[in-house]
Amino acid sequence: MIDTETTNATGLDRRAFLRRSLDLTTGRLLNTGTPPKAAMTAPQSTSKDLLLYVFMRGAADGLNIVVPHAEADYYTARSTLALAQPGKGKGSVLDLDGFFGLHPALVPFKRLYDAKLLAPVHACGSPDPTHSHFDGMDYMERGMPGDKRLATGWLGRHLQLTAGSNDSPLRAVGMGGLLQTSLRGTNNAVAMSSIAAFHLGKGSNSQVLEAALRELYGGDGMLNGVAQQTFSVLETIDQRLKPDYQPAQGANYPPSPFGRSLQEIAQLAKSDQGMEVACADIGGWDTHAAQGGAEGHMAMLLTDLSQGLEAFVTDLQDRTDHLTIAVMSEFGRRVKENASQGTDHGHGNCAFVIGGGVQGGKVYSQWPGLHPEQLYGPGDLQVTTDFRDVLAEIVGRRLGNTHLDQVFPGYTPRALNLITS
Repeated sequence: MIDTETTNATGLDRRAFLRRSLDLTTGRLLNTGTPPKAAMTAPQSTSKDLLLYVFMRGAADGLNIVVPHAEADYYTARSTLALAQPGKGKGSVLDLDGFFGLHPALVPFKRLYDAKLLAPVHACGSPDPTHSHFDGMDYMERGMPGDKRLATGWLGRHLQLTAGSNDSPLRAVGMGGLLQTSLRGTNNAVAMSSIAAFHLGKGSNSQVLEAALRELYGGDGMLNGVAQQTFSVLETIDQRLKPDYQPAQGANYPPSPFGRSLQEIAQLAKSDQGMEVACADIGGWDTHAAQGGAEGHMAMLLTDLSQGLEAFVTDLQDRTDHLTIAVMSEFGRRVKENASQGTDHGHGNCAFVIGGGVQGGKVYSQWPGLHPEQLYGPGDLQVTTDFRDVLAEIVGRRLGNTHLDQVFPGYTPRALNLITS
């Protein structure tokens, strides 16, 4: 039995030590609410869609991702960063429709586009004019541009509205050290840095720690709910997930943090434990200097992004009809390059939607143009498609939630028809 008066070498009392241990050994569960009904769910039906929400943190340069290569003003504004038109040598744009093309590092995305599984959305973003990364991400993940009154995220609200349909402890997972803002809400969601790190240790020590944690959090209330969810997830991972996971169909994930996150999300999805929503992040997009063109810093990020998501789709090939992926960034970059061969904070951007329910093989855009008189504010691409239009169509048509007025309060989405029911 552990002495309740004992302190560790750093002076932490037992209760503080155990609370810290719960955070450090299992990943932090930031949401609280009703605990799961069962420690481990039976295998769940795969008929529900899985949504993967990927956030490119740092404000990706959409103009060099989905390139308007038929727009003369693009080349005027970017004397060193502009990508060569299709067919004009090494590193030229991968043509999509005669006007738009993909960055040459996005060959995996081009394959998904040709297979009708990928749809770019251009001149997309938030109507709020902020150039602050913190605010831009916050507004987008809350689904409330310019408004921080709601503490919940758009996915958190969706999950709460549909809470009775699935009581799995792994219903919503955010890969990373902290839970993504989009998942915040009263419905439980799990944040984990990795599957392997989500444990209480090995051998007898784990049993002692679990017993102590159950005693510590054994009362009624929110903390007990969080603890019970933690134990449910631990048991599920221990009994259902094998440490030697092998991706299917020869899927080859890049050996990067983003690639590993996607592989672990795929493993969780294929465990059939009722996961409906997952979030993953890929950072490094704040390219004020040395952005690169066909090669360089951003090209490497795009390689990681596209190879990772192609591997994810390949790995889940037998579930593609029930898979939807949305890829977004907080805002775009300035149209004109700066003196440091980079781009400064902008406004409009591109987004991607991938999956079996996507009307792919087409670029969705009300293109505003890049002539100086057509730009927004200090020289940015205009936003002509609100990011909520994209997300609302996914929530309504793929996740089956018709209460869009509660997922995106105060907003009436415009139908894009890029998603099938």
